[in-house]
Amino acid sequence: MREIVLDTETTGLDPAAGHRLVEIGCVELVNHLATGQVYHVYINPERDVPEEAFNVHGLSEEFLSGHPVFKDHAQAFLDFIGDATLVIHNAEFDMKFLNWELKALGYEVLPKDRAIDTVAMARRRFPGSPANLDALCRRFGIDNTARTKHGALLDAELLAEVYLELIGGREPGLALGSAARSGSVEAAAKRERAPRTPRPHAPTDEELAAHQAFMGQLKDPMWLRNG
Repeated sequence: MREIVLDTETTGLDPAAGHRLVEIGCVELVNHLATGQVYHVYINPERDVPEEAFNVHGLSEEFLSGHPVFKDHAQAFLDFIGDATLVIHNAEFDMKFLNWELKALGYEVLPKDRAIDTVAMARRRFPGSPANLDALCRRFGIDNTARTKHGALLDAELLAEVYLELIGGREPGLALGSAARSGSVEAAAKRERAPRTPRPHAPTDEELAAHQAFMGQLKDPMWLRNG
């Protein structure tokens, strides 16, 4: 089973208002395991980058102007994702931008049902709790200290870990990894525990009397017969 964890960065919130993609990052999973194969590009949006967008991802108009436009990336992007399921945090947003760009170039759009939305997954699993990527990283103990700004590839890598936690796929590996860091699986199993005070097991006088009364009701118990 092949899945692509995907994230994008843009110049704004709405492609219909003239905003464009500026970065795409993808991480490949096969049978819920990262293969190490990634796809990452910066895209010249052929327009300015508003200050609000720059404050989110730190990609300036000057930096992006030196990179190819989406047309030059489109086929390589489609070749990389193939027919894999897409795993996206707030899928509606990223799919909207990707399909706007693909449609403008005459490519078929990506069906909405092809994407798994991890925001929806998180809200179902943790109703009422924050479902943003930073909050989920904190919940699952995933190190996101390198995330000083949004970045498509870094966010896709973090999202891959979050996604595997949401589906329970990382739990067996986490247990083994913890044991390995402490020396071995056996070492983890033999972790020292504080001794527990033995519980009293002697019967009380009341319990002994009840036992004797019960025994007196038995007729010809075999243990009292002569051998």
